[in-house]
Amino acid sequence: MALSRCALLIAVLAVAGCSNAGLRDLRTNGAGPDEFLIMPVKPLTQPANFAELPEPTPGGTNRTDPQPNVDAIVALGGRASALEDQGVPSSDGGLVTYASRNGVPENIRQTLAQEDQDFRNRRGRLTQFRLFRTDRYNQVYNQQMLNPFEVERQFRGAGIATPSAPPEFQ
Repeated sequence: MALSRCALLIAVLAVAGCSNAGLRDLRTNGAGPDEFLIMPVKPLTQPANFAELPEPTPGGTNRTDPQPNVDAIVALGGRASALEDQGVPSSDGGLVTYASRNGVPENIRQTLAQEDQDFRNRRGRLTQFRLFRTDRYNQVYNQQMLNPFEVERQFRGAGIATPSAPPEFQ
C-alpha cells in the first residue's frame, strides 16, 4: 500500500513538472501589480505660443508621452535627433566599411534568428522536465558568454591598454 502511494506521488510530481515554458520563465509568484506596465507621463506644460502648436495627429504621439530612448540618449549626453538620423554617421563610415569588407548577406537577421531558434530547440529539449520553475536561459547560453575579467587579463597580458575595471566578484 505504501509503495503504491509513493509511486503515485512520484507520478504526480513528474507530470506536474512537464510544463514547457521555454528557456525564460519570468512569471512572478506574487499577487502584486506588474511594475513594467506602469509608465509615468511627463508633466503638462503650457506652450509659449498657442499659434505655433503642431497639427494633431490621430493615433500619433503626444508631447507628454514618455520617450525612453530619447530620454536615455539625452541623459547620456547625446542628441535627441540621433534617433531620427537615417543611415550611418560619417564618423562611423570607416568602421562599417571594414566590418562589411567580406560582404553582408541581405537576410542576416532572419538567418541568425532561425539559427538561434534551432539552437534553443536543441538545447531546450529536456528543459520541459523539471520539478521546480527555473530560468534556464543562462544555462543554455553559458558556453557562448564571455568572461570580461578573463578577456581583460588576456588583453593586458598582450600589452594592450585597457580601461580600469571593477574588481572581480568571487
